[in-house]
Amino acid sequence: MQNGSQRIMKFRRRGPEAGSSSDRSKGTERKPRNSVAVRFADAKKNHERYLALARAIASTGDAIQIENYYQHAEHYFRVMMERPAA
Repeated sequence: MQNGSQRIMKFRRRGPEAGSSSDRSKGTERKPRNSVAVRFADAKKNHERYLALARAIASTGDAIQIENYYQHAEHYFRVMMERPAA
């Protein structure tokens, strides 16, 4: 029976060579997930989504939920202004 640390090491990845090499061997380049354009697009999409949710919930009159959605929308608006589209 293996002790706990050996069992953990068995499944632990070791460095970049442990990852999938299929993308590198084919010569394809992947766009980094945290690029400025991706973050801006995600922020814009989330800003619009929370504004729509706030407007939709306005018909129910739940002021707390409306304010919550507007605060979320404001957060994503600030993210957009911090990192303009590239």
